[in-house]
Amino acid sequence: MENISYDNSKNVINKPLDFFLRAVMSLVGVSLIALGAAFMRSGKVGIDPFTAMNIGMSNKLGISLGLFQLLANLVLFIIVLIFDRKQIGIGTIFNMVLVGFEIEYFSSVYTAFFPKAISIPMMIFDAIVGILVFTLGTSIYMSTKLGVSPYDAIAPIIADNTHIKYQKIRSAQDILFMIAAVVVAGPFGFMTIFTAFFAGSLISFWNNTISRELMLHIDHFSMKPSLQNAAGGLFELGRRGYDIVSSAYQDTYIMQKQMSGYTNTEIEELIKRTNDNI
Repeated sequence: MENISYDNSKNVINKPLDFFLRAVMSLVGVSLIALGAAFMRSGKVGIDPFTAMNIGMSNKLGISLGLFQLLANLVLFIIVLIFDRKQIGIGTIFNMVLVGFEIEYFSSVYTAFFPKAISIPMMIFDAIVGILVFTLGTSIYMSTKLGVSPYDAIAPIIADNTHIKYQKIRSAQDILFMIAAVVVAGPFGFMTIFTAFFAGSLISFWNNTISRELMLHIDHFSMKPSLQNAAGGLFELGRRGYDIVSSAYQDTYIMQKQMSGYTNTEIEELIKRTNDNI
């Protein structure tokens, strides 16, 4: 029987191209994280525990958030470098260097576009948009597999060295940073708790709908770079994005109709009651 061989040379990933595209998407993810955080910060609804603590400390020391967050990340980076340098990649550098400065930049842009005092409907808008963009950025950033932020690397390192479950360590880590944020008068709010304990579900949603598909398109394009493959991937992602935005708009419209019967005073009371319960 004649032996049949297949030429797989055309199906080999172009590693430099694949790395470059993943690095670009890592940068996009980091920028989306900062943009989402800026919405939540500007809306005064709370922000993730690590950034909330950094904002409080930077205000007390009289330095910029970007500079203090960079210094805090450098301390955590040294710990990661000592105990588990496999978690470090170019994405780690992007995150630790850029996020703080980008939050400051996007916050200033937000203030330029919305200079008036924040209203209750605007707070709701900022919370929804902020957490959606923040978790989308986190999903894309982590899906590139080019390293994680120093803050995110701490819990896995402790779990590997103590045999305590990762979830317990991560919860304890977030709680400690939330307490620190309150102590230093950082922007603590209900979204601080949400990002610490419930953002994982949204990140999983983005993983399943956008990020994994995006990485598959990058790998496919890296094997066969062509305008046709690029256009096909962008079209598919655009279609998925449209479906998600359309669904989110419908849900927001329904929520607005349900809330239209409340006065601003009643909404403020509901938010206060929710914060007290939390």
